[in-house]
Amino acid sequence: MQTLHGTIDVYIFRNNDTGYSVIKLEDGSTVVGVLPKFSSGETVEFNGDWITHSKFGRQFNAEGFKMSLPVTKEGIIKFLGSRIIKGIGERTAKKIVDKFGEQTLDILDNNIERLHEIKGFSRRKIEEVREGWKAQRGVKDAMIALQSLGITSGMAMKIYKAYGEQSLNIVKTNPYQLTFDVWGIGFKLADRIGESVGISRDHPFRIKAGIIFILNEAGKNGHVYLPEQELIQHCSRMLEYELSQSDQILIDLERDGQIVIKENKIYPAELFYAETGIAQMIKNLMSTEPNRKYELEKILNSVSQRFSNEQVRAIKSSFENKILILNGGPGTGKTETLKGIIKCYETSVSGSTKSMKILLAAPTGRAAKRISEVVGREAKTIHRMLEYNPTLGLFSYNDENKLEADLIIIDEVSMIDTYLMYHLLEAVNENTVLVLVGDTNQLPSVGPGNVLHDLINSDLIPVVTLTKIFRQAEQSEIVIAAHQINNGTLPNISNNKESDFFFIEENDETKIPDLILDLCKRRLPSKYNFNVLNDIQVLSPMHRGEAGTIILNNTLQEGLNKGAVILKHGGYNYKIGDKVMQLKNNYEKEIFNGDLGIILSGSTEKKSLSIEFNDKVFNYDAAELDEITLAYAATVHKSQGSEYPCVILALSSSHHVMLQRNLLYTAVTRAVKLMIIVGTKRALSTAVRNNRISERYTTLFKS
Repeated sequence: MQTLHGTIDVYIFRNNDTGYSVIKLEDGSTVVGVLPKFSSGETVEFNGDWITHSKFGRQFNAEGFKMSLPVTKEGIIKFLGSRIIKGIGERTAKKIVDKFGEQTLDILDNNIERLHEIKGFSRRKIEEVREGWKAQRGVKDAMIALQSLGITSGMAMKIYKAYGEQSLNIVKTNPYQLTFDVWGIGFKLADRIGESVGISRDHPFRIKAGIIFILNEAGKNGHVYLPEQELIQHCSRMLEYELSQSDQILIDLERDGQIVIKENKIYPAELFYAETGIAQMIKNLMSTEPNRKYELEKILNSVSQRFSNEQVRAIKSSFENKILILNGGPGTGKTETLKGIIKCYETSVSGSTKSMKILLAAPTGRAAKRISEVVGREAKTIHRMLEYNPTLGLFSYNDENKLEADLIIIDEVSMIDTYLMYHLLEAVNENTVLVLVGDTNQLPSVGPGNVLHDLINSDLIPVVTLTKIFRQAEQSEIVIAAHQINNGTLPNISNNKESDFFFIEENDETKIPDLILDLCKRRLPSKYNFNVLNDIQVLSPMHRGEAGTIILNNTLQEGLNKGAVILKHGGYNYKIGDKVMQLKNNYEKEIFNGDLGIILSGSTEKKSLSIEFNDKVFNYDAAELDEITLAYAATVHKSQGSEYPCVILALSSSHHVMLQRNLLYTAVTRAVKLMIIVGTKRALSTAVRNNRISERYTTLFKS
């Protein structure tokens, strides 16, 4: 870490929302970083490192700062004359300094009423100056104080935006509140701040926030609740606090509506009410009869020749029940069955003046686009269908404003977590038929719950599982391999040159990234005419390791994109033409977790990137860059709901903790035209044999 002393001259660029700034100092140096609004003439000591930008040359990347106000008359005039205070320009600043000299800033701090001594300063103007001076000092004082607690300037700016003048008081009194109010601040950072401000290890603020953190982390691992004894163990290990079953802290958390305790199970309150809400809404829907009478046999006769008995049963069930689960693997005709259901619903109103309203949706943009293409009807993301308002954090369609539809089809239901299923069901009208489509052999949702699995096991909802592999699919080794894996059998890895499924053995995992690079750069584009960015997706079970996504991304970027680095962020160097992935749902942009994009341009000065997603271009500023990452390689979990012409899966024995059958099955079923596994036979065998699915703590339809 280096330091740079300088006097502020002028801002070249500033984003008022994020605080990202490009500042020119009086000595000609350029400083970049997330910083408060300084004024010309202020002397600042910046902490950070020198970097060299390919276009703009040498710059100081500031991560923190200390500042001191000017002490000379000239400096004070320049400082006040930079219009940091409304109503004071350079001429007025000179009048004030001529009167009070080097004591000017002390007068503004402690005896501002003396401005009456200067001609032209009315009571109203003095109050205006007082408020302006207080505001500009407040943000800087807070920023300085927050940084003294080990908080970066970027995070300090977020805290100040959340709490304003109360920032320092809240941080010193209860820094654990930050974990609830400021995105990006987790328990561990709050705990470091808490230690620095002298909050004891057993303070209720700390333990309460720690318990919520533990439950939220459990949710990230798919759990809706934690058994009481497991929570007690986590508290002992992580918080060094011996929580008891009758602890007052648990009583307080439940009283305040943050947790629910049922039969020695501890739930985050929102998850408890979401899960119980799902159960009740399913029961309510299933208790009502379809409100239309159809000439069902006539409708089925019109399409029965085109479908298998399983498919006809699914179509029939969609008319006889309010909810249907259509389950099946690749090549079993799920898409054709959906087309049949839609066709039959349209046929049912043939000759009628009423049209049938049918809605299609999926959890992600890519999944919605895919189902739209194969079915031939518009499909939306579930959030878009329910008209999510990101500003309010609410869905427009809900329990009080139901969706008007005769039939709603939801694809890739295995990806839907407890929260999203609750909001979906809340908006389903009692007269609507709901068809849920999924594959229970895929990985469960990234979020909490195991919704599709639990719904199937409830025995409340009709389930049609398609098992017959159709002739066209039988010609695909990808489909055959997927079903072999699902049945616990090693897939055929004889590598017939006419096959679409290949295994390339490489026992030295350090060589896997370069081997995959050669496939992407030379062999596959040459033989199959694949576009390396649009057609090929590299997957790995994990981020870390010699064959994890981090090293794979660095290797592939270096080998495939020779452009100059335009921006450094989050440990990655970004270039024009890079393939990137969205890491969290951005409802304002309507870009969702797992969506892929291409960088079109970027700016180091503005610390921003212009990225094309789904044929639309979006700007990402400094505050949004944490939402993206390089995506030449991605984890199998992030590929859920997507299909790619070609998939290359890195599979090494070092991935042993993730080598599970459903993960391998999910990876293989992402490929449409070509599937290549690069790695060891041992890792492949381990994944196929390991059908142990990590237990998720859920209580949906469980006694």
